[in-house]
Amino acid sequence: MNRKLAGLLFLAVCASAPAQVFTLTHEQMLKFTEKWQGDRFPDGRPKVAEKLMNKMDGLSAEEIWAILPGEGYKSQYEGDFRILHPEKKLIGRAVTVQFMPGRPDIKGPNDADAHAKGLRDNGNQRVLDMLQEGDVLVADLFGKIEGGTLVGDNLALYINAVTHKGFVVDGAIRDLDGIFPLDMGAYFRGVHPTPISQDLMITGINVPIRIGQATVMPGDVVFGDREGVYFVPPHLVEKILTNADTLHIHDEWTQDKFLHETGKYKSSDIYGSPRDPKLRAEYQEYLKKKLEELHAKEGGK
Repeated sequence: MNRKLAGLLFLAVCASAPAQVFTLTHEQMLKFTEKWQGDRFPDGRPKVAEKLMNKMDGLSAEEIWAILPGEGYKSQYEGDFRILHPEKKLIGRAVTVQFMPGRPDIKGPNDADAHAKGLRDNGNQRVLDMLQEGDVLVADLFGKIEGGTLVGDNLALYINAVTHKGFVVDGAIRDLDGIFPLDMGAYFRGVHPTPISQDLMITGINVPIRIGQATVMPGDVVFGDREGVYFVPPHLVEKILTNADTLHIHDEWTQDKFLHETGKYKSSDIYGSPRDPKLRAEYQEYLKKKLEELHAKEGGK
């Protein structure tokens, strides 16, 4: 995460909203996601259409990588997670939360503000109670394992029931045996039997956070597969999907050649692109036909 940016946002919100968990205002949310021109939640968080999110289920991490670095987004992927169900993709809209080690002059006012608002506490349930269907909770617990357990089986069940998605935590979970049967996507660094430490504090909800080497904004589309997690800026989702259609057709044509014309061509004759002019023309015709069929199918839905 860009710590300088986070610090500036922290100070800006402090000036207008003392003694509370910091969050981007509606105006700040619009400013820092200005390239997104689609629907938004009431707080300004980008709301990528469900139709596009469903289509992302057919993507791979490599197909997302094919676009993001070239657009200047070089810090959107993080791996090295333990994954609850590697065979299940996790795709949803990010709700971000940032935890830090507690210090009394911040934690005390935050807790007092929470109690004044009738909230139970200033811990993990404060952000859980904000979740809605389609959300993915993305939590920066700075890699903490002991005492860094975002949820156990009861609260994981709550996330699953409310969002029908899951969570990503740069930290830990507990009660893995109880969580494992849940049909949800979950990415975490480790497991520990301790509950989440009361010495922690939430310092930000729906602010930019860092997950390992990735910078995450609220409203990013979370894409998790068995390799790791991408955090996709909303305004690039359609470009990724359009490019992926071409990549899928290219791979389909290439693999068909490898399987059914074995021995006729060397791998370098076909992949990454055909070298022979006749083969290139054959591929271009195949691509055109398949794209027309795909667009006709999508237009009929």
